[in-house]
Amino acid sequence: MTESCDLTAREMIQAFAARTLSPVEVMQSVLDRMAMAEPVLAATWAAKPERALAEARRSERRWASGAPAGPLDGVPVTIKELIATEGDPKPVGSAAGDMTPQPQDAPPVQRLREAGAIPFAKTTNPDYGMLSSGLSSFHALSRNPWDTSRTPGGSSAGAGSAAAAGYGPLHLGTDIGGSIRLPAGWCGIFGLKPSFGRVPIDPPYIGRVAGPMTRTVADAALIMAATAQPDERDYMSLPPADIAWDDLAIDLQGLRIGLLLDAGCGMPAEPETREAVIAAARLIESAGAIVEPVRPFLTPEMLDGLDRFWRTRFHDETRSLPPERYATILPYIRAWVEPARGYDGLSVYTGFDQIIRMQEAGIAAFRGYDFMLSPTAPVPAFPADWASPVNDPARPFEHIGFTVAYNMTEQPAASINCGYTAAGLPIGLQIIGRRFDDLGVLRLAHAYEAMRPAQRPWPRPWTGGAA
Repeated sequence: MTESCDLTAREMIQAFAARTLSPVEVMQSVLDRMAMAEPVLAATWAAKPERALAEARRSERRWASGAPAGPLDGVPVTIKELIATEGDPKPVGSAAGDMTPQPQDAPPVQRLREAGAIPFAKTTNPDYGMLSSGLSSFHALSRNPWDTSRTPGGSSAGAGSAAAAGYGPLHLGTDIGGSIRLPAGWCGIFGLKPSFGRVPIDPPYIGRVAGPMTRTVADAALIMAATAQPDERDYMSLPPADIAWDDLAIDLQGLRIGLLLDAGCGMPAEPETREAVIAAARLIESAGAIVEPVRPFLTPEMLDGLDRFWRTRFHDETRSLPPERYATILPYIRAWVEPARGYDGLSVYTGFDQIIRMQEAGIAAFRGYDFMLSPTAPVPAFPADWASPVNDPARPFEHIGFTVAYNMTEQPAASINCGYTAAGLPIGLQIIGRRFDDLGVLRLAHAYEAMRPAQRPWPRPWTGGAA
């Protein structure tokens, strides 16, 4: 029998309206699941169960009177620790972080509350969100529910783990190089990196977005409907747009879709990953789409330049810390950033210029295509206590070649599960759309979700098995 915490958000809302299920029952089920799983997964921080139950009781009364506060009234949601929530500190996943309570909700959190959703916990991320793993000097080590010896990915580490483990249906992450899509791929869930500026965020930054991490595409559309609303705090956000987020129907006949199996830099895709992505592409092709191979457009110079610029950015962010606080940052991250102390202005400029080259090349490669497919990551989930798949601070971004370009091109991109390795680890298929075509990405993902082979039961590592 399905526990209420494992229902989709849409199923919860239907049950609330029919009075067959209460928001209080759902929230209690989610809290019970979290209590069982957290000793194993360490996916959350700053949970507020009593406050969440009190809000659920108020939601229950609203549904009983036929006056829900909004389209998500009573639905539980987790928020990534990097996203501000009023009254909670934002230590950015680091022992060196600032524990000052935040004065207000960040824009997407405010929109979710206005829609009636109930944030009940923050999800964990690594130091400063700078790793694609759950390794943190502040939080306990987060783990992947499919194999707890493996990472859930990052930097939206806890969100990926929580979604796969059934801590409710809705989870909000952030992504600047793959931080939604990588954990989505490694945890077997759906994650959408929206077009840059589609979901207002505070503070905004080049390539940084907030987006949904869910078990289903339709639930991700619910988060987008709530959060893709204007907020003047994000001075880089897109103009308001009337988007039919609930209309997920698409005709695949004649769509031109590129298939990118070589990122052009970093780690090559492992055979199991390539085979799963090719099988997904052939399934989409069988529905009438025109799928053809695409040559890689990234270069090692582009990835190295981005690395140089990001090291400099992080060096600037941490150089004013007192030595005793700086020393608490993960040694891996300190080893990664230290070379930036010796960069000259030209090195930093040419690093940033490679981001522009990446943007130009990515947009050019997309011409003539409606969508593009690729692996989300070149390899499956790696050991939980590693910082990255190669675990070498001198080679920190070998695994983001398939994801990072679309942060810089500002295109929407999603990860959806397309198979499993022989060891039972999920494999992510990345679906990329044209700039601003977030709805198109959701539609293609929804179509693939309906045609893909049956998925394995969700893992339940706290019981030693699957759901």
